[in-house]
Amino acid sequence: MATPSPTVRRKRLTVELRRLREQAGLTCEDVGHRLECSGTRISRMETGRIGARPGDVRELLEIYGVTGAEADSLVQLARDARRKGWWRAYGRVLPPWFEAYVGLESDAARLHDFQPSVVPGLLQTEDYARAVLWGAPGAGCTEDIDQQVALRMRRQAILDEPRPPQLQVVLSESVLLVQVGGPVVMRAQLLRLADLASRPDLTIQVLPLRAAAQVQPVSPFTMLEFADPADPTVVYLEHLTGSLFLEDEEEVRRYRAVFDHLRAEALGRGASASLIARTAAGLA
Repeated sequence: MATPSPTVRRKRLTVELRRLREQAGLTCEDVGHRLECSGTRISRMETGRIGARPGDVRELLEIYGVTGAEADSLVQLARDARRKGWWRAYGRVLPPWFEAYVGLESDAARLHDFQPSVVPGLLQTEDYARAVLWGAPGAGCTEDIDQQVALRMRRQAILDEPRPPQLQVVLSESVLLVQVGGPVVMRAQLLRLADLASRPDLTIQVLPLRAAAQVQPVSPFTMLEFADPADPTVVYLEHLTGSLFLEDEEEVRRYRAVFDHLRAEALGRGASASLIARTAAGLA
């Protein structure tokens, strides 16, 4: 079994610290008063905005009355959460908000991705990725773009693991029609999609332009699910200057319903693969 990423360990730790505090009937302010720090600091540790050091965790657990093997396990979790993931090598072109996503993506068991504008990063060819990055507002220098492309290609390694994540993708038909990088680049990208569509662990569906779901556009989102029940499902939303991570059960439920609706409106696997192949042939 693959070792959970530091990001997932950090997320699991924050969930446990919050649960134990609430179980002890304490507020963040109560805990901060006992540790002679602000309640805000406790809250920031519980939300992952600042890292919880092993010593911090040990002090918190003493207040919550947690001892023995359970305490030792959580302190070790705090140590593991402070380790650096492979993606830290790309730190100069990896903003903090996206670093968190890459860490979660690397350990997800299932990903549900809706993209109305571009092919998802996990499925992009190198040339298509470069064209997308160059076309972005405020694109960086050539060296930065090269690093961003390298990071995107490195992320795709999860698809070739012995037990890759189950990936379900819904693409708007417009994604197939916009010739990102020109016809040659786009044809190669479409052929890659057609090839990937045959994999049993990967489902690609195309949402036709005529579909009713196109009337009220949905912003792109990714839903990440994890093998361990202790790790709650996360919905990732990206915008121009940052991102949002949604974990509230009701919000996640609504996004799950939206994704199910989009899948129902989209073409089936076979029809989607045929449309992708025909579109690629039209660029020959």
